Amino acid sequence: MIKIRVVTPLGQYLGLDVKSIHVKSVEGEMTILPKHMPLVAALVPCRLKLTDESGKELEYAISGGFIHFGNDEALLLTDAIEGKNEIDLERAKKAYERARARIDKKDEHTNLKRAQLSLQRAINRISVHG
Repeated sequence: MIKIRVVTPLGQYLGLDVKSIHVKSVEGEMTILPKHMPLVAALVPCRLKLTDESGKELEYAISGGFIHFGNDEALLLTDAIEGKNEIDLERAKKAYERARARIDKKDEHTNLKRAQLSLQRAINRISVHG
């Protein structure tokens, strides 16, 4: 089993034992299983999928961050995380529309990188909500 802790600027969000951790880093998707080699990775906005002790999959939308793994312990640091049942779908859809409009506007006042990140986060939240 892997002991995972998820920490946000507000404190610890989650702490439990899991069979696997699936995330997406800047280098691609990865699944971490017990006895995995130590690693540190930068994460992009993605679906965090955990398989708990009973085999149930738990899904969360994270805004990116970092994961440190070693000795069957994982620490995931993220600015924001929402469980599948915590996501406000209407709010996520509105965030998607705002980001899409900013990207389509394409003027010198638009921070394109920020708009693209907002779009990624909104798409991720919509996707995790299902």
